Amino acid sequence: MSLVLVIAALVWTYSVFPQMVAVNFADTGLAEQYLPKEHIFYIVMGLFLLNNVLITGLARHIPKVEPIHLPIFKKHIWAQYREALNEHLTNWLFCLVAVINSIIGFSLFILATINSNQYKVDVFDFAWFYYLSIALIAIVFLLPLRLLWTPVPEDKL
Repeated sequence: MSLVLVIAALVWTYSVFPQMVAVNFADTGLAEQYLPKEHIFYIVMGLFLLNNVLITGLARHIPKVEPIHLPIFKKHIWAQYREALNEHLTNWLFCLVAVINSIIGFSLFILATINSNQYKVDVFDFAWFYYLSIALIAIVFLLPLRLLWTPVPEDKL
């Protein structure tokens, strides 16, 4: 879903952006710096490809790496539960990709709204999104804490 969100946001915002898009704002809320909409398209496309190719590629290689070489605690115990370890790590990386994609997609929608003549909104009306993005990234980076607790053997359940 996050892939669709970014692609839809990129296509839609490219069609509604003015030729020069305000990207940096002063403390007063007035635009200070502008970029051509083509540059924004290429920057976002580069971030999108980097995010999806590199992190997803890394996630696909997790099962091939020996648990001893992974940066986790209790490596020897987790090595006995390789399938669960692979699932935790790959799901975490895919979650990271989804969060980054979502932040990029919603940022494009916000940037299009701020640059629109149709809506009378201030850049400060979207300050909450910065805090939401930080919170989402913090939550995603706290997810691997689950690896501090090793799985319970089947006979102990």
